[in-house]
Amino acid sequence: MTDTPPAKPIRTLFCAAVLQNFFDLPASEIGKVWAGVAEMLKGIRDLPGVNVLGTLDDDETMVGTSPTGWPWTFYILADVPDRETAIAACNLFRTVEVGEYRLWKYMRVEARLGRELVIPE
Repeated sequence: MTDTPPAKPIRTLFCAAVLQNFFDLPASEIGKVWAGVAEMLKGIRDLPGVNVLGTLDDDETMVGTSPTGWPWTFYILADVPDRETAIAACNLFRTVEVGEYRLWKYMRVEARLGRELVIPE
């Protein structure tokens, strides 16, 4: 019997953008979206095998909606155990409820999957 080495984690950059629907909300409704974002962030962090390495929020230097593609509003860099886990993280945007809608009404996400770039000593 041979010992199979553990699979290397997949380095994943989750790129999220705030959409115009968020900015169209009355001030009294914005808190519901932030609660949904908090649930989504905790959901990603708590997925089995996920190691969040860092986050970056562009909200102080980018005001308004993100254009299609780069730049995004915020980023989560994480190691995930497999592609299915990255998909489950993205699916949180589809399933987290914000009032009568889902989080994806107010935000979109794209996951970039790769491997760690090792810097030589």
